[in-house]
Amino acid sequence: MFFNQHFQDEEPLPASGSRLFFRILGQEAPAVLKLNLLFLLCCLPVVTIPPALLALWQVERRMVEDRVVRSWRHYWDAFRQSWKRSYGAFALTALPMAAGSYGAWFYLRLAEANPLCYVPFMFCAVVLFGTLLSSSYLYGLLAADRPLTKETILLAVKLGLGKPLRAILAALSWYGATAVGILWFPLSGLWLLLAGFSLPCLLSQFLIRDFLKRFGSLDS
Repeated sequence: MFFNQHFQDEEPLPASGSRLFFRILGQEAPAVLKLNLLFLLCCLPVVTIPPALLALWQVERRMVEDRVVRSWRHYWDAFRQSWKRSYGAFALTALPMAAGSYGAWFYLRLAEANPLCYVPFMFCAVVLFGTLLSSSYLYGLLAADRPLTKETILLAVKLGLGKPLRAILAALSWYGATAVGILWFPLSGLWLLLAGFSLPCLLSQFLIRDFLKRFGSLDS
């Protein structure tokens, strides 16, 4: 009886891993749907995609940290306050990935006739994958209200290259799920409308949450 009472009085272990993610998702499901709609609406002018994206990361970081989320207010506040950093972050990620992708494709075709073209191909591939690995950490650090400085950029690169497994999983969650949804459009139209952007973003942040806790604050 002593042992039974002892074990009954113990508090349950805190959820972790996939259990923790699904607990967060269950608690924040309405907010995830609202944020996806807000993100799509704010992307309609096209030129507002960068601040819309960073605002999505900032609000969903609150979910991962188990903080109160007021979808409309927090998203609009983040959109207004972080628009300057958002364009810099977008340029630092989208442009290298676009240039790296095109360069890798271009030089790989030429390499069939000239093996020396494998050198610029490898350079473009390194730029592409280095940016992919670092981009989730960069947006995660900016979502923690870090300024877009050389120190923040270098920290994102170090985390992306130093913790490649989590970086790969985060990139697959964000870029992979989003790309599949777009490629399967219009069959995936309902998915993209409801959670096709907010849910992959939440999963991506969840995967790198431990490292963001250690390095995300300005005091770390």
